[in-house]
This record gives sequence, structure tokens and C-alpha cells, in this order.
Amino acid sequence: MDGIDVAAALLSAVLHASWNAAIKASARPQQAMTAQMVLSALIVLPGLLWTGLPPLAAWPWIAATTAMNVVTIGALLRAYERAGFGVAYPVVRAVAVLLVVPLAALVAGDRPGAPVALGVLIIALALATLAWDAARDSSLSLEALGWALLAGAVTAGYILCDVRGVRATGSPWSYGFAVSLTNALGMCWRARHGGAPWRQVRAEWRIALPAAVASAASYLLILWVWSHAPVALAAALRDTSALFAILIAVIFLHEPFTRRRVAAVLLAAAAVPLLRLG
Repeated sequence: MDGIDVAAALLSAVLHASWNAAIKASARPQQAMTAQMVLSALIVLPGLLWTGLPPLAAWPWIAATTAMNVVTIGALLRAYERAGFGVAYPVVRAVAVLLVVPLAALVAGDRPGAPVALGVLIIALALATLAWDAARDSSLSLEALGWALLAGAVTAGYILCDVRGVRATGSPWSYGFAVSLTNALGMCWRARHGGAPWRQVRAEWRIALPAAVASAASYLLILWVWSHAPVALAAALRDTSALFAILIAVIFLHEPFTRRRVAAVLLAAAAVPLLRLG
């Protein structure tokens, strides 16, 4: 991966952690998440008119990633209801990267060299350290852990669908714009008992609008990287969002900064130069 790819993946990670923290901090996360996804779709709609729809070959992947996203969002919101952001989010991202790396080798044929594999392993270790720290936290119930594990496992699935879909499309922009729309439709269906989507947008737009901008930018950035870079490397870098989530949780949500979390941050920082070799 060249420097631009690394920077794009890391920026995607920061944005992803930021919008998730905003949703978690809202008074009504379910409604805020729905409003965020609807606003994301509205933001990218003009872009879809410019790029056009993805080809037919991409639509099975779009359907699969949309279905998995609905499941992931549901599990993630339930985990957020039962645990702190700095606890639940790292578990989700740790599970995702630990599954994506081997699955990418099997499904996409991405087999990194030794230095890069070491970098991915170090980041996986850093995220596993966060998950272990979270598991020892009294605020993480078995129920919350179960929802976080489910969200992480399904996240790994839709990452691989996104990789196949964006490469079948040939354009991260067309694919990303289309998925943003289908995700919004899926979320509106899931949240249909919470009121009309426009009512949820009107009630939560102050939180949802900046979250939507961050979400759309994060998604398009990582799709651009996945369109040409090795999946395992990009996914490992993107999932350093768990480390940024820890900093957000400590600084803005006033959650504790333990020694294990410090160790995880330092481990991940040490791995980035190795990934740069890929």
C-alpha cells in the first residue's frame, strides 16, 4: 500500500469511530442511526445521478451487504444499549478484523507477505487486547458481549461483499452511492415502528447530519482503497478505528483509559509502518 492508501484508510477509521461515537452519545441512538443513514443517502444521491447505477454483476453483492448491514446495525445498537462505547465498539472491530484477514485470503486471494502479515497480526493483537480489556470490564454483560460478537462477525461478511461488489462495479463512487441508498431503505424498513423516517430525521438532524457526512466520507474512502489495495491490509488499517474510539471514549465520553488500552494504541501505531510495505 502506498502512502495515500494508508492515509485514506486511517482517515476512514477516524471518521468511522467519530460517527459511531456521536450515535452512541445521542439520547435516542435508534432514531439517530436511522436519521444518519437517511441523510447519508440524500447527501450522495446527486453523485449517483452523475455516476449512474452499478452494473448488474454488482447487485447481488449490494443486496447481500445491505442485508448484512441491517443485521449489524441491529446488533450494534443492542450492544450500545448494554455497554459503554469504549467497551462495545472495540469488541466489534476486533472480531471483524480477526475474521476478515483469513477470509480475505480464502475468498479474495489476498495473501500478504511476511512483513505485512506481521503488521496485520500486530493490529489484530492490539484489537484483541482491547476486546480482552472490554471483556474484563464489569459493564460488559454476557448479553452485550453476544451482540457485539454478532455485529463483528456480520461486519466481516459485509466487508468481503463490499470488496467483491466494488471490484465488480469498477467504481467506488457508483457502488458506494448505491449502497448508501439501499442501506437507508433497509434501515427505514427496520425502524418502521419508530415513526416515519422524515420525523426521525427532523428530531435527530443536529446529531445525524454531521454523522451522515462522516459516515459517507468514511465509506467512500475505504471503498476507494478496497477497489485496488489488498483487503486484509486495508481492513486492518480501517479497524484501527477501535483505537480512535478509545480516545474518543476517554476524552469526550469520560470513560477510563486503562493500561491495556494504552498498550493496544502503542501496538497498533507500531504496526502501521509494516503495513506501509504492502
